[in-house]
Amino acid sequence: MPDLTEILTGFGSVALIIAIGWLAGRGGVLGKNGGHALNMVVYWVAMPCMLLHTLSTADAGSALGEAFVVAAGSALTIAVIYFLVAKPLVGQRGPERVVGAMSASYNNVANLGIPIATAVLHDATAIVPALIFQIAIYAPICLTILDVLTSRHGRLDIRRTLMTPLRNPIFVGAALGLAAGALPNGLPTVLSSPIGLLGQAAVPMALLAFGIGLHGTTVLRKGTAPRRAILVSSLLKNLGQPLAAWFIASVLLGMESHALLAAVVIAALPTAQNVYTFSSRFGRGTVQARDSAVVTTLACVPVVLVIAVLLG
Repeated sequence: MPDLTEILTGFGSVALIIAIGWLAGRGGVLGKNGGHALNMVVYWVAMPCMLLHTLSTADAGSALGEAFVVAAGSALTIAVIYFLVAKPLVGQRGPERVVGAMSASYNNVANLGIPIATAVLHDATAIVPALIFQIAIYAPICLTILDVLTSRHGRLDIRRTLMTPLRNPIFVGAALGLAAGALPNGLPTVLSSPIGLLGQAAVPMALLAFGIGLHGTTVLRKGTAPRRAILVSSLLKNLGQPLAAWFIASVLLGMESHALLAAVVIAALPTAQNVYTFSSRFGRGTVQARDSAVVTTLACVPVVLVIAVLLG
């Protein structure tokens, strides 16, 4: 279990790399589309390789155990709460309401989850249960609902929904890693060495890309951003979901020590950038998805530090 000094050191390293990315974005050293290109390398190559290499030697059974129940239970609980309060508090309905619920409950387990899990938990695989739940179950459900709500004829595109997880390289990398871990001797060295090298680039490149993306972003712009909706979804994300995860993990499941800390830290991760991607695809709730990701990311650091002190 890392002590507070190790946690602060880990977060300091994360913050420094993000700051370097911001400076790179400000200086334009990677060109106009450099940040996007870096994100694509992380998303399609480095992150899947990291998960594949790490999970090929990990305990596959733990991915669908208690941590999976906590990830699913806390996310669905917060999504339902937002869905119930959205109409009376912020006047939302329809697709915007769905995007708001996702902003309050869909974790950034891929891009920021791995470096934060590494810094706080010293275990990048802690994000896997939440990753599998979100990509294989939660995202298809939300995309199905958005598809129906925004379709002219109210028809469901079953083929597109079923193919959603298989089109996500992060999910494919995790699935291949779990499959490789089931092999008697794991991955052969001729594959594991280059995959491992590519995977080592995932965390620093993801943080650099995030820092580049922060430059020039205008958050909570008056007259454009639904500020009240963003406030509600951000409070539920930063405070509500970790509390829900603690209740499910500690009170209902009796989890303790490192397992409890990991479950709550993962639940405290900020809104995923995928929510913005999903909302952009349907053209609804994009500003809330974008701004919620930025606000919850900034608030995530002190929240995770408090969690680490209380549970660590």
